[in-house]
Amino acid sequence: MADISDPFLSAAPGPTFRSRLRVLVILLAPLAAILFQVYVPLFFPFLAYLEMPLLVTVYFSLAWSHPVRATIYGAGIGLTQDSLSENPLGMFGITKTLVGYLAASIGQRLDMDNAFIRFSMAFLFFFFHQFFYWVLSGALLGLQTEFDAARTVLSGALNAAVAVPLFRILDKL
Repeated sequence: MADISDPFLSAAPGPTFRSRLRVLVILLAPLAAILFQVYVPLFFPFLAYLEMPLLVTVYFSLAWSHPVRATIYGAGIGLTQDSLSENPLGMFGITKTLVGYLAASIGQRLDMDNAFIRFSMAFLFFFFHQFFYWVLSGALLGLQTEFDAARTVLSGALNAAVAVPLFRILDKL
């Protein structure tokens, strides 16, 4: 009989290189997305329609399928984005918190490996994000802005088209 009291055999395995790398991706992906959102449109104005922090929030929320974790993750990304933009603090935080929660709740019920489902979810969450941001602007800030549904649908389709390959890249990391 083998003696399993040997400390080399009974010790719990520590974090692997792959798990440490995944933690870095979880922390660095939103930072890269927020920096992209802030700085890239300054040099390439035609890329201003991309909402990269939202796409990262949607990806990790759908992948985790854990509403509490996704809610906290979305709030963190949104508040960080608020702090680096000229928008009032909390607007993106609130919207991305809701997106994170809803995406994780839906991610529990759908197979997220299908490209069409990923495209659809990215589009729907972009539209929800923009609509809810518009509602909050009117309700909390008293801004009377018009909701341009046609532009939002076009931007949503473009963001969803970017989301599908972005999600594949994030799958590989």
